[in-house]
Amino acid sequence: MNDLIDRVDSADKRLQIKRVYDTPAQEDGFRVLVDRLWPRGLSRERVKFDEWMRELSPTPSLRRWFSHTPERFDYFRERYLAQLDDGEGNTDRAAFLLRQAEKGRVTLLYGAKDPVHNHAVVLEEWLRRQAGN
Repeated sequence: MNDLIDRVDSADKRLQIKRVYDTPAQEDGFRVLVDRLWPRGLSRERVKFDEWMRELSPTPSLRRWFSHTPERFDYFRERYLAQLDDGEGNTDRAAFLLRQAEKGRVTLLYGAKDPVHNHAVVLEEWLRRQAGN
């Protein structure tokens, strides 16, 4: 039981999301790009990422349907969580990120302009839920 509590506490403190266009910082720790598409106008050197996990991003059809429309976010969230639960290899990817979070901070990088209605918010929620399992 204590191990479970430690994992959840670790995830709470060590998982964060950040816009990929924001300046990289040492406090970001392990930086993971979670967009399916490469961010426009940025070089690999500028992004300074450790891992690109495009497999954890929404499917192209769901992403296009959502189109960053806030009114669609609740349904998008529901569908995306289902995709994360059902996606082949996602449990292993979550375990990898949570192991990284046990070592230090993990920053999920996303390109969307809206800091509230984007897939990284949902992915962070899903990872925190995985930490509790």
